[in-house]
Amino acid sequence: MTAPSFKFPFADVDFTKAFGEFKVPAFDVEALVEAQRKNVAAITAANQTAFEAVKSATQRQADMIKVATEEFSKAASELMSAATFEEKAVKQADVAKKVYETTVANVRELADIVAKGNTEALDVVNKRITEVLDEIKVAVAKKH
Repeated sequence: MTAPSFKFPFADVDFTKAFGEFKVPAFDVEALVEAQRKNVAAITAANQTAFEAVKSATQRQADMIKVATEEFSKAASELMSAATFEEKAVKQADVAKKVYETTVANVRELADIVAKGNTEALDVVNKRITEVLDEIKVAVAKKH
């Protein structure tokens, strides 16, 4: 019995001919550099927008804390001046209600500030992505 002979399936293939016609497409280095510059500018603008939103929210939150501290001091004075237990209970309930309503309003306002900043930052990024896709279409159209 003779052993079956094995022949490498690509033994007769001339790879230099197979890849001889393979050409790397022309590369526009200036266009690539310009695209990257625009990408960095868009990211910088988006980050600046997000930073401004955080800065605005932080400043507003500091203002809210200042007002809350002043109102707490006033409410504490009013509670101490109540003559009877019933008056103190009513004033305490009024204060609790006002604190709750103010807190909800403040949280909503801060959320709106942050959401607006996020939307504006995302708009900058979306605009650049749309530009990139348009640039790709133009580059591909030039080749054909």
